[in-house]
Amino acid sequence: MSRNYKEDQTNEVEALDSIYSGEMEILATEPFHKFQIPIATEEYSAEESENGMSCKLVFTYTANYPDGAPLVEIEDPENFEGAFESRLLEHLRQTIEENLGMEMIFSLVSSAQEWLNERWDEHKFHQEEQRAQKLKEVEEEERKKFEGTRVTVESFMKWKLDFEDTTGIAAKREKNNVSKKLTGRELFMCDNTLNDSDIKFLLEAGENIENVKIDEALFQDLGELDLDEDEDDEDWVPGADDDDD
Repeated sequence: MSRNYKEDQTNEVEALDSIYSGEMEILATEPFHKFQIPIATEEYSAEESENGMSCKLVFTYTANYPDGAPLVEIEDPENFEGAFESRLLEHLRQTIEENLGMEMIFSLVSSAQEWLNERWDEHKFHQEEQRAQKLKEVEEEERKKFEGTRVTVESFMKWKLDFEDTTGIAAKREKNNVSKKLTGRELFMCDNTLNDSDIKFLLEAGENIENVKIDEALFQDLGELDLDEDEDDEDWVPGADDDDD
């Protein structure tokens, strides 16, 4: 005995209408029933449409449904992200394959409803992660304001040079260095090469001593000097005159 697909389809439509009373809308009856059922996440409301996701599932029976797959469309999706619509259709296609041979519209609506809730939970989790990351970045920036910048020798020297250039200290210091006159003592204390200047002069003079000319006139009066001849006597003994007295 062949299956009466038309009768099975009519009976399912009546059952669905009682389950989704006031929500299900029949769009056509010939040649096959076509109807839509809205689904939405638990938090969704028409007044706050941004809080949650929703869409309408549109089903159309085929000649051999439920042995054959029904046609499924998605209309009026709200807050769907990226490829959500195609992903939901793929999810429903897999559910259809698992339920071939049985009236499946209720199973398809329930499966789509569960899939939508899972995607919304993921969306909320992702938003919470972004909010936490943003808060962490703000707190990090505030912490850096109080910590300041870690000082190294290089960064301090760069800051010092920039500060002196900005305030004019460097130019003033250079001007003072140029205008300041050192005393002889200061020069001597600053330049230790001056310590050896006299020694170098004498050494240089000694190296040229062979070239020094002697004035013999300075020694002409040496003959007039009264020299004690006794002191030249080889037999003279110091203190002998004292004994004669």
